[in-house]
Amino acid sequence: MDLLDKGSDEVVAERRDGTLYKARYRFSLEQAALFSATFCWEYNLFPWVEWLFGVIPSKWKRLFRNGRPFGDIVYHQAAERLKRYQAGEKLDDFFQSLMEDKSGNPNNLEWGEIVSEVGAIINAGSDTTAMALTQTLHLLIKHPQHLGALRHELDSVLHPDDVIAPYDKVKDLPYLRACIDEGLRIMPPTAAGLPRRTPSQGAQIMGDWISGGTSVNMTIYASHMDENLFPNPGCFRPERWLDEESRRSMQAGFIPFSAGARSCIGRNITYLEQTVVLASLVHRYDFAAPTPNWHLERKEAFNMICGPMPIKIWRRKLGVR
Repeated sequence: MDLLDKGSDEVVAERRDGTLYKARYRFSLEQAALFSATFCWEYNLFPWVEWLFGVIPSKWKRLFRNGRPFGDIVYHQAAERLKRYQAGEKLDDFFQSLMEDKSGNPNNLEWGEIVSEVGAIINAGSDTTAMALTQTLHLLIKHPQHLGALRHELDSVLHPDDVIAPYDKVKDLPYLRACIDEGLRIMPPTAAGLPRRTPSQGAQIMGDWISGGTSVNMTIYASHMDENLFPNPGCFRPERWLDEESRRSMQAGFIPFSAGARSCIGRNITYLEQTVVLASLVHRYDFAAPTPNWHLERKEAFNMICGPMPIKIWRRKLGVR
């Protein structure tokens, strides 16, 4: 949606009556997430909750009002893309796959389902990747010895003129991958427990019998703080991932993308994005936090929303090798 080019998260939103207005994409998404993380799990009561917070003044009413435009932003994106589809454009994107199968036969999905899927596609893999990069960079700034080790590795393969790190040069760097994984472990972007439903016949889970049709979940953060898998789990120590035997043992509890058939399908994309962006930033720039004891604000919703990170950033002096 050209947010980087514009330097703003202001986009077009569209009400169901066709009225267009300007709305803030990231702001409304985060406000809606903070509200829904508290209340949307009460499925049967949510219509009453929605009505109450529409009339009773409170911070929840403000969050609910500020978050409503996100639905209109999604609706506008879906409606505009539908117009292009109806005009005969054949684009190789997710929307095309929603409308037709691989043979070109119509899927005949209801419009409401299409809009819902577009919302999931816009949300998934955008802010979560940004959160991961923000938090990993924050951890590196707070631990200059690790930042220095990563920079040494990057400087050994990147040319001083490499503005954007070529993926082929950095994709197999072990310390870079270790920093990314350690950042994902300490502060996974998804904060909520991801629910699964037990099979109709029930299931045995960690020694307890759980009846069929029961919703169960475990938070990713809790798994990543297991001292049996991750010694001194609160410590940012990328080196723990460099030993192949240790890495294999830790993989059992390393679930930033969840696990199983419902795990995140975008993990390869986010690793590519994080690898290139983090390598480019660390190689090209120096950083400083506002104060030595400054901490990044985090707000727990479905995802771990990051507050502002007003760091100082300046170009490194890179000599020609």
